[in-house]
Amino acid sequence: MEKFEPVVVAFCCHYCAYTAADMAGSLRLCYPANVKIVRVPCSGKVDTIHILKAFEGGADGVYVAGCMEGDCHFKNGNVRAAKRVRYIQKLLDDIGIGGQRLEMVNLSAGMGERFAEIARQITEKIRKLGPNPIRNLTGPLSEAAVQISKELQLQ
Repeated sequence: MEKFEPVVVAFCCHYCAYTAADMAGSLRLCYPANVKIVRVPCSGKVDTIHILKAFEGGADGVYVAGCMEGDCHFKNGNVRAAKRVRYIQKLLDDIGIGGQRLEMVNLSAGMGERFAEIARQITEKIRKLGPNPIRNLTGPLSEAAVQISKELQLQ
């Protein structure tokens, strides 16, 4: 049997988490290539539908990466995102996908090493959980990621 390689979607806020991901790349830090980054203006802009669409599109795991608490460029977007993630985790448990497939993390722009470590940890966690139960029932993830990116840019 071939080894399962999960697809993980990372919704990263523009100011901190995305910059941390960029720094990880600049430092040539290794993190799994199966982490698909979607840059968002603020983690608070990631709505329930965006996360559910990622799972529907075939993602095995999702994480929302925002600024450090108290340092959000949009005041409290990361706090709203954390509340939303907790709500969606319960929803995912209720519908049989599993809330442990979704996480919220906080990063500052200078945390490139931490970004790479989180990407590795979440990928390993999802690898142990196995494929998304609805993965084979839906279309390709790349189409869903493109659509989500477009929707977020219009807001």
